[in-house]
Amino acid sequence: MHDAARATPWTGARSGCKQTLYRDLAIEIDALLTGESDTVANAANVAAALYHGLDQLNWAGFYFLRNDTLVLGPFQGRPACVRIPLGAGVCGTAAATRRSVLVPDVETFPGHIACDTASRSELVVPLLHGERLLGVLDLDSPVVGRFDADDQAGCEAIAAIAVRHMVPSMLS
Repeated sequence: MHDAARATPWTGARSGCKQTLYRDLAIEIDALLTGESDTVANAANVAAALYHGLDQLNWAGFYFLRNDTLVLGPFQGRPACVRIPLGAGVCGTAAATRRSVLVPDVETFPGHIACDTASRSELVVPLLHGERLLGVLDLDSPVVGRFDADDQAGCEAIAAIAVRHMVPSMLS
């Protein structure tokens, strides 16, 4: 699943610290989404940018809130669970609490939903417009401990950018 092309970020090789990587990704994603308000198009581009811009991922994508259920949106990776109830698994927990959830080892997370059995760590960031929950951004890795506080902060910043660009079509 991880070949040489997958290991190279989508805009070319990056060096330096994670904060710089996420700052650069945020700038690129903001520019990529500027001028487009369609939720599906923007979510697809964010998922692709993250999947190809970060190493050691096997899934990157979105779930959008529909009534009391998270429904699969655009993503990169293997096929995924289509519906996740609020409060279920890592995605449902992040949605229900409206807080990011970083899980170093998914096997230790009570109620983890294994959409891809290769996933070993996960980071889920809620998509919030004010107090309104729109969905979640979900990243999975086949590596235990892949995500840390820098990844969480970087993905929270990227989620805020995505929400800013997607809100017009989501609220209409």
